[in-house]
Amino acid sequence: MMDGQKKIFDPTDDHISRAAEILKRGGLVAFPTETVYGLGANALDERAVGKIFEAKRRPCDNPLILHILCADEAPLYADVTPEALALMERFWPGPLTVVLRAMHNVPLAARGGLDTVALRAPANPVALALIRESGLPVAGPSANKSGRPSPTRATDVLNDIGDSVEMILDGGATRIGVESTVVDATEPRIAILRPGAVTREMLAEAGLAEITEPCPRSPDKSRRSPGTRYRHYAPSVELRLWEDGSPGVFGGESAWCYMGMKKPPEGALRTIIFATPEEYARGLFSAMRELERCGAKLIIADFPDAPGIGEAIRNRLSRAAGRQ
Repeated sequence: MMDGQKKIFDPTDDHISRAAEILKRGGLVAFPTETVYGLGANALDERAVGKIFEAKRRPCDNPLILHILCADEAPLYADVTPEALALMERFWPGPLTVVLRAMHNVPLAARGGLDTVALRAPANPVALALIRESGLPVAGPSANKSGRPSPTRATDVLNDIGDSVEMILDGGATRIGVESTVVDATEPRIAILRPGAVTREMLAEAGLAEITEPCPRSPDKSRRSPGTRYRHYAPSVELRLWEDGSPGVFGGESAWCYMGMKKPPEGALRTIIFATPEEYARGLFSAMRELERCGAKLIIADFPDAPGIGEAIRNRLSRAAGRQ
């Protein structure tokens, strides 16, 4: 692999212009968002989209999220319902992805073979500058190998897929740390497909639509969102969840590390404590990456009983531990 310093660049105007040119000629660029780092390609170029799936070793039926500038651009790629427009006006730019019926100009590869497309306007100045400079909708799943913890720093991207990406724009550690909330707005009744920083409570308080329970059991609906059907977010060592204060999860293994908000029993090789659910979400994936390198055979994670973004933490931990 090339020297990492030749791949990672500060997001200056010149470097963003160079990254935009890479996208326009069909290459891959990693870029920061407020949630995690994305692996960007021209969403309208089927060959470029194919490079994303190859770099990530991502199943081809796992749809991508198209990153755009604002709600005004959404009708170019989707049939925007009144409910969807209200969500966009309230939460964009921000960590909310809206699933809608796709226009035919969006390649099937970007849609995971579906008739729907997932759209988001990120709340990150580097991401928005890249989209604006390229003049393209940017397909941008997390910039890591499929199944791994999502990247929240430029070095995470380099370590996972540095050989596959031409350029990494370094925006520092991401602000939120877990992927966007995904909602299905193809019908008047909004369905939450993947929880995130735009929480169920925030959607309900906005009073924009009737909301179903998160992660509906319908496989046809859930497959419209990335991160709902395959094992995701997993470190390279076993991850166990600590629920209800039960001490049993700590037994039978001498070499373990811990992360969470509650204080664990004595004996951890390494402990990472978070003060709040927001801090836990922000540091979740970086903690996984740090603890998998500490020499332990097991990571034990606090499974928080917290509202709001706690739901997103539980979702990511469940999938990292192999639960559906």
